[in-house]
Amino acid sequence: MNLSYEMIALLLFFSMMMTMLTGQRVFAAIGFVGVVAAAALWGTGGTELGFSASMKLMKWYPMLTLPLFIFMGYMLSESGIAEDLYKAFHVWMGGLPGGLAVGTIGLMVVISAMNGLSVAGMAIGATIALPELLRRGYDKIMVSGVIQAGSSLGILVPPSVVLVLYGMIARQPVGKLWVAGALPGLMLAAMFVIYIVIRCRMNPALGPALPKEERDMPLAEKLKLLRAGIIPFLIFFLMMGLFLMGVTSLTESAAIGALSALVAALVKRRLTWKLLNRTMEQTLGISCMFMWIIVAALCFGAVFDGLGAVRALEHLLLEKWELGPWEILILMQISYIIMGTFLDDTAMLVIVAPLYVPLVGHLGFDLVWYGVLYTITCQIAYMTPPFGYNLFLMRAMAPPEISLVDIYRSVWPFVIIMIIGLAIVTAFPQIALWLPNLVYAR
Repeated sequence: MNLSYEMIALLLFFSMMMTMLTGQRVFAAIGFVGVVAAAALWGTGGTELGFSASMKLMKWYPMLTLPLFIFMGYMLSESGIAEDLYKAFHVWMGGLPGGLAVGTIGLMVVISAMNGLSVAGMAIGATIALPELLRRGYDKIMVSGVIQAGSSLGILVPPSVVLVLYGMIARQPVGKLWVAGALPGLMLAAMFVIYIVIRCRMNPALGPALPKEERDMPLAEKLKLLRAGIIPFLIFFLMMGLFLMGVTSLTESAAIGALSALVAALVKRRLTWKLLNRTMEQTLGISCMFMWIIVAALCFGAVFDGLGAVRALEHLLLEKWELGPWEILILMQISYIIMGTFLDDTAMLVIVAPLYVPLVGHLGFDLVWYGVLYTITCQIAYMTPPFGYNLFLMRAMAPPEISLVDIYRSVWPFVIIMIIGLAIVTAFPQIALWLPNLVYAR
């Protein structure tokens, strides 16, 4: 039976989705379908696609940044530096209605700038901030939404691991993508803060201010608490500041960040063999997971490219359906949100990026700007019921009094804020492109 290339591409896509539904890991499902399809289509020569993908990954120098950034983030969180920082936010912001929730968003922004993974922000928020917020009488539904929304910033604020993966698949400079994500990430964080403050002013019972006796301490002691922010700020400046000034390369900046986190834990007298061993295990596990996913994605993408699936998609959308560039872009974003209800960000990226990224470039859109749109859409998908990634992470880490229904109810205000943020960045691309254009113009 002769099948058209379009039918083969659809068969590959649905085979991969069915394989995932069996419970297999993402990289196993994608890689298996890619290698089997290559062998069936091109014979023994096609079996070399998997090997070629792994060699391409090994030669991609910026990939060295991945384990270094993950190590840095886990070292900072495991050594208690994040907890010290939250204490400072606690005292300085506690007098404001909803102030501890605002401080939690601030903590999440700092953790994002130190780690690049949403799961790290979620773990820190759920273990450090959540028990304190509940103890202080904060509404459980609101604080659940605050922690989920804040943790989602980890995949947008630099150094974002997701943007590293996007940069490899889209063949875009990772440094430029990071800089592009900075302003939209801070904009979303500011929108979250504005919502929390307004909501808690309208209904102070949702986020009561700290009693005055707890906040009433000498200014010298308050300033002393601010020292907790010196280490994260210094590490971020050494890492990103030197990179933006052109003193260090991307990989050198990642190495400086990892070494600085290790030195910080040593200076704080919290570096033990147990902590180092736990951090290394977590770093190795997550780094290997991402690398396997990238190898599988490269193999699967090569098969799709060989079939001409990108050209078929262009023909369908532009010629048969006669859609305009903006209509196609909106359809892409909607498809990401739908897929995000049952897939994580890396799975979404490796499944459709080989199709979408070339089409976005063909339509004349900037691929760096599109990387930011993709990442914000992933944030929305993370928190969209019924199967959003962050919803189940939150359920696993939250105390028993916060039910799954509470978690579902908590996310909607923040999802709406993210959709507004996505619309703003879509309508005004310079929000994402102004800073990278300024930095790279030098």
